[in-house]
Amino acid sequence: MFQKLSEFNSWLNGVAWGPALVILLIGGGLVLMIFSRLIPFTGFAHALRLTLGKYHHPGDSDDPGQISHFKALCNALAATVGLGNIAGVAVAITTGGPGAIFWMWVAAFIGMNTKFFECSLAVMYRGRDHTGEVQGGPMYVIDKALPGYFKPLAIFFAVCGMVGTTALYTANQTVSFFHESWLGRTPENTVYILGDIPRDKLIMGVACAALISYVLLGGIKRLANWTGAMVPLMCLFYVVTALVVIGLNLDAVPGAFGSIFTEAFAPSAVYGGAQGAFIAVLITGVKRAAFSNEAGVGTAPMAHSNAKTTEPISEGLVAMLGPLIDTIIVCTMTALVILVSTTPDDYEGKKGVVLTHYAFTQTLGNLGTHGLAIAVALFGFSTMVGMANYNSKCWNYLFRGSLGTAGKWIFLVWFAFTLIVGATAPHDEMITLIDTAYGLMAFPTMITTLILAPRVVRALKEYKRKHVGKTNLPGTDL
Repeated sequence: MFQKLSEFNSWLNGVAWGPALVILLIGGGLVLMIFSRLIPFTGFAHALRLTLGKYHHPGDSDDPGQISHFKALCNALAATVGLGNIAGVAVAITTGGPGAIFWMWVAAFIGMNTKFFECSLAVMYRGRDHTGEVQGGPMYVIDKALPGYFKPLAIFFAVCGMVGTTALYTANQTVSFFHESWLGRTPENTVYILGDIPRDKLIMGVACAALISYVLLGGIKRLANWTGAMVPLMCLFYVVTALVVIGLNLDAVPGAFGSIFTEAFAPSAVYGGAQGAFIAVLITGVKRAAFSNEAGVGTAPMAHSNAKTTEPISEGLVAMLGPLIDTIIVCTMTALVILVSTTPDDYEGKKGVVLTHYAFTQTLGNLGTHGLAIAVALFGFSTMVGMANYNSKCWNYLFRGSLGTAGKWIFLVWFAFTLIVGATAPHDEMITLIDTAYGLMAFPTMITTLILAPRVVRALKEYKRKHVGKTNLPGTDL
């Protein structure tokens, strides 16, 4: 039975990530880029000022929503800046070669523009859940902005989101790192219980479930406080650690960048699954970028919709900083660490975070192990928190309080269970399952965003009319 489920999962993954989705994410993203007239360039300075609280709209403090622009961005980054940046980049290199990193960059830049549109729409068409809390995301946008016959698309997104935002892969990679790389467990010195489940992995999975449940019980404000404190710290720590490794291998950096560009257009068969196929490398880069920064997938709008503002465009501008931080900065650090510290011969038998760990230890030895352990713990926990937030929003949309007061506790049990399963299940099954769900979530998100893009363009023009030129501060000229 499990074999048939695995085969079905692999087949569905191939369908979800076929040419149609790549065209939708990249081609649709380019169309949106034309609509916005390169908003990632023209709106970048203003987005920074909004995020840092240097520019406020009149009445922002009394606007609907629960959290500030900065905390909304951190809330979204909590889910995106995670093990995808540490383990996902390693997966991209081992399956698509260094060239996959180039296509991750391309997808991230296009994704900045896509996030501007999807997150502007999430605030523009916010709804309320059964408790009266302001909520948003593709399902609410579809409900409020599109005709009724689109309703199945909203339900489809939420159902896929219940799988895609379970943090199965994050729990898997976090626990795998501490089990194999930090504790040094091998099949020979591992204690197994309940058949073939490693005891250490089960204990760590239960611990993760308990910590995440505690944060969730505090609601959106406790979650925002956690992520607002953790995200800037963990990003800074990881980037500095990676820069130390890169600095100690400075002579190898030009070659690393060279391989990224050459392998993007003329991939060689030496890099595993790439097998010299240009399309395979491109799809790998786009897939890993989507998993890392989630642009076009529809998850980030659920976080940004909680921002305290009545200006949808302002939150769209803030949201587009996510792919820049997540993929263009943090993922590039991981890629360079791997490329300057390892060769393709080192990839054998090393999957995801295990390869990244190996790369760090090649330069920093045991210091690299402990430094990466801190980063994995911070990144892993923040992603689990962010994903739990998204999962609860999909849950609440689907059930709408129909389960009564027990619904909250049923959800906690559900999400805790998925973390334990993710912690103890095989790596390949987890990444294929999450990739499939992400691919399926992207279809309703991108279709809806493209249909409603003209409304965002009109709102952008009105935003410029109202706010540009109203202050002498720099960074307000879009």
